[in-house]
Amino acid sequence: MKILLVGDIVGKPGRAAFLQVVNRLKAEGRVDFVIACGENAAAGRGPTLEMAQSLLNAGADVITLGDHAWDSKEMVSGIDLDPRIIRPENFSKGAPGKGWVRVDTPEGELVVIQLIGRVFMQPNYDCPFHAVDKLLSSAMNLGKVVLVDFHGEASSERMAMGRYLDGRVSAVFGTHTHCQTSDETVFENGTAYITDLGMTGPKDSVLGRQVEPVLKKFLTGVPHKLDVAKGDPTLEGAIVDVDMKTGKSRSIERIRIAL
Repeated sequence: MKILLVGDIVGKPGRAAFLQVVNRLKAEGRVDFVIACGENAAAGRGPTLEMAQSLLNAGADVITLGDHAWDSKEMVSGIDLDPRIIRPENFSKGAPGKGWVRVDTPEGELVVIQLIGRVFMQPNYDCPFHAVDKLLSSAMNLGKVVLVDFHGEASSERMAMGRYLDGRVSAVFGTHTHCQTSDETVFENGTAYITDLGMTGPKDSVLGRQVEPVLKKFLTGVPHKLDVAKGDPTLEGAIVDVDMKTGKSRSIERIRIAL
């Protein structure tokens, strides 16, 4: 099965790039399943439930969130209404929603997990390594095909997770930093890995935001309103080819497609 992993969707330009590129890739038969990080889909903030569902209707099979999961009050109260929208598994135990989902497809069953890092992030997250160990225990019976979105700031923490899960899951892919890395690989034991998928949004920007306000903030130290930019909408991510019988990845291809 060929699975498209989509980097953080940022604002209206990101949503437009997602819709057009995913439809094209599916029509061409290049992808069978789509996992998209909708973390910044609402003008750079976390999406409403309605917006996340619109991404599902536009071609995503699973939407992951991240540290902006609760920007929308509608998402706080509504995330449990759609199991295809997941937030990090190692959020506090009282948080709504789930950190993983099992999906049946024509090619077989697969599981998507999301974790969030703790290095340079909020201090109240549980340990992602312990959290994923619990999910991968035999008692959970997740099956052979498992893909993990690790939403983190530090490249070292995400690389460590990739190595930790090598041979235990089909793929580990990083989100959050909006900068696509060139280290895509399949590890020795069959786990596909990339430190960060990148950003689906306006490339003529600073991480999706208008350039001038960001520069003013750095130059003056004074807060400025950082609106989402508009130029050069682009989808970044990767395509992983997974053997559904063994759960091992055959390949990972990094992609960047502009409208």
